[in-house]
Amino acid sequence: MKLLTKAQYDKLLENGRRQAPLKGTEGELDFAPVVKLFNAYGAGTWLLTELDPDEPDIAWALADLGMGCAEFGTISLSELASLRHPLGFTLIERDRSWEASAPVSAYIRASVEAGHIIDHLPAEQQSSQAL
Repeated sequence: MKLLTKAQYDKLLENGRRQAPLKGTEGELDFAPVVKLFNAYGAGTWLLTELDPDEPDIAWALADLGMGCAEFGTISLSELASLRHPLGFTLIERDRSWEASAPVSAYIRASVEAGHIIDHLPAEQQSSQAL
């Protein structure tokens, strides 16, 4: 399975283009995550919000590698795609049924508090203001 569908890739790239001129300012956009990736055979979850328009292999994501510390930063899509089980099959998969219900800031708050990614927010933490 491919990590991203064409529609997800296009949305992540569009988000990155919209965010680029605002990066590092108070005007940064708070996108809803577009896709959830996970390690099907161990720890590791990533909620992707955007791609770097200058380096589209680099994604911004809320990441949890299973060490009790969720953080928002950049990841390499090609590195994730290259991770293999000792028997040769791909480790990282896309959660085809997951949809974001809030902006990434809500997932960050809930995940930092919990010590791991919370990918299904309680109703009171969901917001219709996600971009």
